[in-house]
Amino acid sequence: MTAADLLDLFVTTLVRDAGGTRRHWRLVIGQVTVHSLDTHAHCNWSIHPSGNAAAVEAVERVADDLRERHPIVRG
Repeated sequence: MTAADLLDLFVTTLVRDAGGTRRHWRLVIGQVTVHSLDTHAHCNWSIHPSGNAAAVEAVERVADDLRERHPIVRG
């Protein structure tokens, strides 16, 4: 899985579960940052969502699930 694939999965899941538009969720999620496996062996990606508390909470719930299913991504 690539970072772009992961972002698309985030957006698709959020639109399905929380409603709203793909554009809205892309803006809330921001970029998926891919880290080196040398320093992040268990999960090599992170996000820094922004927006209101409800939107950030929705993104973090999805992130928890995706970290379990897709801990390692390519840049």
